[in-house]
Formats: sequence, C-alpha cells, structure tokens
Amino acid sequence: MKVTWEALTIDVRDPVASARWWAATLDWEITSHEPAGVEVHPPDRQGPSLFFVENYGAKLGKNRLHLDLAAEDQAAVLEQLISRGATRVDIGQAPDADCVVLSDPDGNEFCLLEPHGAS
Repeated sequence: MKVTWEALTIDVRDPVASARWWAATLDWEITSHEPAGVEVHPPDRQGPSLFFVENYGAKLGKNRLHLDLAAEDQAAVLEQLISRGATRVDIGQAPDADCVVLSDPDGNEFCLLEPHGAS
C-alpha cells in the first residue's frame, strides 16, 4: 500500500491572511479558498501543499511540527521576513545555532536555515 504526503495543515486565526503571507514568502500560489480552509501550492503543484484552517484557540507552547526554510542569502531573507511581520522567537535553541527561529504573523514557528554548504 502506497502512502503519499498531500498537505501540511496549519491552525491559524485568519486562514486567508496566513495563506497570503506564506504564498508570498515561498513564492507559491493560493489554489483553493473553501469554507474548510485556504490552500497554498508551489506554482507547478509538485509536492505537498500548505492548508490553513481556522482555529481561535490559544496557542500553548512551541509548535510540535514546523517548517525549515532554506535561503541563499539568510541575512537578506531574514530582513525581508521581519519587515513582513515575522518575529524572532526563543524556543530554547543554542546561541550558536545555524538557523534563525522565527514565528509567522500568526505565531507559528519556523526556521530559516543557512545556505547548504555554509558554516
């Protein structure tokens, strides 16, 4: 029996705003806006999507699952993300970590990695 990964579903307060933010961050497209949620895909629709669903419950603690983003120019992308509403967060990462831990405007953490081969 073959199983494939279709989407990562993320609970947020405002699915449309979160989908727009992540679509702009990843240079992806909003492909579906339904009552159940808003979906974002890569332009070629290859690979899993992000699916944002409404949840007004309080976020307790750090996410148990998060995205790792790779950037050719970590410093430039970091500046851009912060200007668009991302914030640095401390989830207990080491001070000399190769990644920067951020949260999106809805409070969901993600990591911005150094370019592959850097260090």
